[in-house]
Amino acid sequence: MKKRIFSGIKPTGDLHLGNYLGAIKNWIALQDEYDCVYSIVDLHAMTTEYKSNELRENVFKIACNYLACGLDPQKSILMVQSSVKYHTELCWILNCLTPLSWLERVPTFKEKSQTQDENINMGLLDYAVLMTADIILYKAEAVPVGEDQLPHIELAREILRRFNSRFGDTFPEIKGIVGKGARVKGLDGTDKMGKSLDNCLYLYEDYDMLWSKISKAVTDTARIKKTDPGNPNVCNIYSLHLLFSSTKDLELIITGCKNAEIGCIQCKKLLATNISEELEPIRTKYYEFLNRPDFVNEILFEGNKKANLFAADVMDEVYKKIGIDHGFFKK
Repeated sequence: MKKRIFSGIKPTGDLHLGNYLGAIKNWIALQDEYDCVYSIVDLHAMTTEYKSNELRENVFKIACNYLACGLDPQKSILMVQSSVKYHTELCWILNCLTPLSWLERVPTFKEKSQTQDENINMGLLDYAVLMTADIILYKAEAVPVGEDQLPHIELAREILRRFNSRFGDTFPEIKGIVGKGARVKGLDGTDKMGKSLDNCLYLYEDYDMLWSKISKAVTDTARIKKTDPGNPNVCNIYSLHLLFSSTKDLELIITGCKNAEIGCIQCKKLLATNISEELEPIRTKYYEFLNRPDFVNEILFEGNKKANLFAADVMDEVYKKIGIDHGFFKK
């Protein structure tokens, strides 16, 4: 039997290039090799300020993005986290096994505590435990993640080992699968690409929209004039070329930049063209799915149903092992 993987993205807005390169492109490539469960993790999105109507809309948009990128419902389960109640039930059980000190050391909790110091809620602290529940609820053995999520995977391993040690072998060990382009810098050349920093390129954007952003992006700051030789290895635009451009284009850029034969504008225009060409079929399909809500919702309904059936069996096993499989709960 194929090994199972689980992964998900928060519905906090439209998906951008970082989501695509760091997660979804890798997901699609894994569909034939693994038994995949891909989720829209809306409960995780509640740890930051949000509007309920926007959350519902974003869940639908993310589903359309997944499908447009090539997620195949015949090969993978596409589901919404909140539609499977066992995620939160298992999270509570794991909470009772997880020391507070483990959660306080998670890098992303420290980071979020600084960026949203007026909303350091319990869910933010508990994020990693819910993530663990998400993964082991489907007995996943691998998780496609970005590099910044690897500490969460290590914590998940510690938590499931504690459960197995106390209640008997239940959950398999998990590993993180870090794909190519797993950490994509934003157009500012400093921070990771993200919606909150307004330094990203969205999957729905056409050439003109892409060019309007890429034309302003930071390049090699030591190169002041076109006649100055540049260093592609320190240029953020070149790092994106490595992900989207052909060997021929890369050779042109390396030689032309180092010898001051091409300027940053020419380099950026080539990048905008190459990104637009790769995203064009995704962009087209995305709008097609947006206009077929009944079709997309049916896919989510079927995915949620499959996920619930599997998760229910796992929770039956969990309840028996932890000692709360009470017969009088059942009719």
